[in-house]
Amino acid sequence: MEFNLDNILRENIKTLKPYSSARDEFKGKEGIFLDANENSFGSPLNENYNRYPDPMQLDLKDKLSKIKGLPIQNIFLGNGSDEAIDILFRAFCEPGKDYAIICPPTYGMYEVSAGINDVAILKVPLLPETFQLDTANILKAINNNTKLIFFCCPNNPTGNGVKWNDIKTILENFSGIVVIDEAYINFAKYRSLIPELLNYPNLVILQTLSKAWGLAGLRIGMAFASEPIIDIFNKIKPPYNINAVSQKLALKALDNIEQINAWIKEIVSEREILSAELQNLSFVQKVYPSDANFILVKTNDPQTIYNYLVAKKIIVRDRSKVELCEGCLRITIGTKEENKNLVYILKSYK
Repeated sequence: MEFNLDNILRENIKTLKPYSSARDEFKGKEGIFLDANENSFGSPLNENYNRYPDPMQLDLKDKLSKIKGLPIQNIFLGNGSDEAIDILFRAFCEPGKDYAIICPPTYGMYEVSAGINDVAILKVPLLPETFQLDTANILKAINNNTKLIFFCCPNNPTGNGVKWNDIKTILENFSGIVVIDEAYINFAKYRSLIPELLNYPNLVILQTLSKAWGLAGLRIGMAFASEPIIDIFNKIKPPYNINAVSQKLALKALDNIEQINAWIKEIVSEREILSAELQNLSFVQKVYPSDANFILVKTNDPQTIYNYLVAKKIIVRDRSKVELCEGCLRITIGTKEENKNLVYILKSYK
């Protein structure tokens, strides 16, 4: 099915004139800056945070482009991936008219962002137990006002990957935008779908520096897409959506790929060890396979176990009220010592 960006872009976004900041007009780093009404005397901090940051984060994007193998023009940086999700709704969905499809159980912000933007959600649940896409029913749910479809891969909270052939089928039979959220891709055995951007102009891929890169406190999300879609993101975003401190620290962190890869390897190893340990507990009914840095664990009494762990100052996530996750707790993979402590305390649970 042919994808035409103009056909799904909101009319007010087509004619929107983006805010032009002073730093958009001058790209240099040296000079006497009397253009942005900043405090020219500096700041009370050791570094000069009196100046606005680069609104397009070009240095950070340049480093990411080398890591991801994509031109800068195909990269958007947001205040967390949540900003990119919000922009997708604001750009492509007419409030009170258009629809987005999600496949629960999945990341909750898709539905929250849709609600904020007054966009209706069509839910096509994942298949029970396998948590794979119900492709036939997704295709049936698509109508003329469906503009976005969100898939999380690896999925949160179930931890599993989504079959590429199923995603491909949707991409080729949908004239809107398919969004693949790869927040946990670094922990998976399979590769990112970034190379598929060359083949599918209606594909948007989300990633983040919050998980494997350990920069959750900096709030830096990434969107990868065709240049026309990235241009729309940049048109809508606030002028200085990534602050100077986050840009500086992220640049420094990206120099440490070997350290990150070592941590990923250890997390994956701990994931397998913890899964095996939990499966041996009498009150654990199932530990679902995971490609992420967490595991979904089905128990016979999730709320009591959750409260027991809280009393021991161990905080997990109770997902037992989420569709298809009845009885389940979601447990993030901690350090070796944290995981040992968790198992030790659970073995004392009665």
